[in-house]
Amino acid sequence: MTDLPRLTEEVPGCGGAFKLVPEDFEVEELPAYLPGGEGEHLYLWVEKRGRDTREVVKALAQTLGFPEGEVGVAGMKDRHAVTRQLLSVPARAEARLSEFSMEGVSVLWARRHGNKLRTGHLKGNRFRLRLRGVKDLGAARESLSRLVARGVPNYFGEQRFGRERDNAEKGKALLLGQRLPQRPDRFQRKLYLSAFQSLLFNRALAARLRAGTFDQALLGDVLRKEDTGGLFVCEAPEVDGPRVAAFEVSPAGPIFGPKMTPAAHVVAEAEAALLTEEGMTLSDFKRGGGETEGTRRPYRVRIGNPEFSPEGEDLVLAFELARGAYATEVLAELLKEG
Repeated sequence: MTDLPRLTEEVPGCGGAFKLVPEDFEVEELPAYLPGGEGEHLYLWVEKRGRDTREVVKALAQTLGFPEGEVGVAGMKDRHAVTRQLLSVPARAEARLSEFSMEGVSVLWARRHGNKLRTGHLKGNRFRLRLRGVKDLGAARESLSRLVARGVPNYFGEQRFGRERDNAEKGKALLLGQRLPQRPDRFQRKLYLSAFQSLLFNRALAARLRAGTFDQALLGDVLRKEDTGGLFVCEAPEVDGPRVAAFEVSPAGPIFGPKMTPAAHVVAEAEAALLTEEGMTLSDFKRGGGETEGTRRPYRVRIGNPEFSPEGEDLVLAFELARGAYATEVLAELLKEG
């Protein structure tokens, strides 16, 4: 997806190198809630370097003696970073927690709670990124200012599509009932199916950016309320347009599946054309079962509490994004590389 259009295309790239060491990329979850101190689950605040979340989950389960499925995770975190996030394990494992040891991983605190941590149980993430050897601070500042004003195009990042860039292709094959050379496990199957849905969403968002309408209300758009996440179909752009401009609501693109809230009018036609181009129909997504029920994802996401801090030849950026949004998309707007 290296040819994706950018909101700040007319602003030059600022130059600089990113993620030369894990400390150049710090991510800290913003939990939806904190553990209450009692209950049948144990919440762990974990810091890790050079490890992805799935590795930590496997190691915890193995050490504490229960299936991986009993480990609760709110969100997956990058391997090449310093990250802090919540995990949950059954409270019966508390006595064995001291046995857990993994290079690059520390449990900073543990506290009981009543429910298992589930995917999406977080408000978002706070990021701290260091760009080394920045050439044009003015360009970086201008790009960030535009993103703060209009929102970050909410693309799925390239890491979604796998090192070989073939996750989406495998997901499409599964939805068409085709066999893969190697049968995927449950985790891989979910990854492949999600990657194909993500590819189609990125294409829909790219079309809106090229048309200059990614932050406008079109007749037939599905609009998402920023405060509650509620969805409704736009039947009066002249009424909903000012609400989009005020960031009360945002257009929400397709994560295709049978339970996706349908668009209407010309927006529905454009979304249907995406499936036609792939030789697919909406009913094909039923083969994915619970993994491809479908939903809506906002075309833009707000930047919260941004900080812009030049340090010698480096630039340190800090900001918050809603869950599911990619900090690398902010960097792509600044760097204009790839």
